[in-house]
Amino acid sequence: MTRLLLLRHAESEWNAQGRWQGLADPPLSPRGEAQAAQAGPLLRPMAITAVVSSDLHRARATAGHIALGLPVAGPIDHDGGLREYDVGAWSGLTRPQIEAGWPGAVEAWREGRLFSTPGGEQRDAFVARISAAVARVARKRPDDITLVITHGGVISALCRSLDAPAHRFAHLSGLWIEATAEGLRPGEVVSLLRPDRRKADGGEGDGGELARSGVMDTPGR
Repeated sequence: MTRLLLLRHAESEWNAQGRWQGLADPPLSPRGEAQAAQAGPLLRPMAITAVVSSDLHRARATAGHIALGLPVAGPIDHDGGLREYDVGAWSGLTRPQIEAGWPGAVEAWREGRLFSTPGGEQRDAFVARISAAVARVARKRPDDITLVITHGGVISALCRSLDAPAHRFAHLSGLWIEATAEGLRPGEVVSLLRPDRRKADGGEGDGGELARSGVMDTPGR
């Protein structure tokens, strides 16, 4: 059995501005840089032996900072299949701007009544892409405990595809995945941040502060 810990990247500049990103490639915000730099030591008890990330800058930078705080041998691999969902015409817009142009569309999207955002990726194609990418990472590292830095939409969609309980993933939170001969199996939810409910995040998750204790939060806690 292979174990993967999928975590959402730290805060980006567009997260801080409340803009939807998708395949856009803004850098981490100063707050995100600090989050990522402090996250490595909090992950040491997880016995991570390898790090992989999406090839988008916010994920690559998060993985780079975290790897410095872990006893990981070898380079960080980057996989384009782990990229965020392509939000099409909504990229770079805030939720009020989206609501102005497409009234009610955000809720329809979240409720699964839209098969894609305007000009965006089809849901089924997205799930197929990310599922294949996670399985590929698992096959390459059968003996590792691998940290996978990806995106909130990726982890949420994977949860739904595996019939796991619905969850909205904040920065530096995510999910353990077990890869077996039968396929992928969801495990417990992990969070390195205390969610900050006051902070807007473009509809793609909540901001937060690093948990001082470094304790991983699981559902129900």
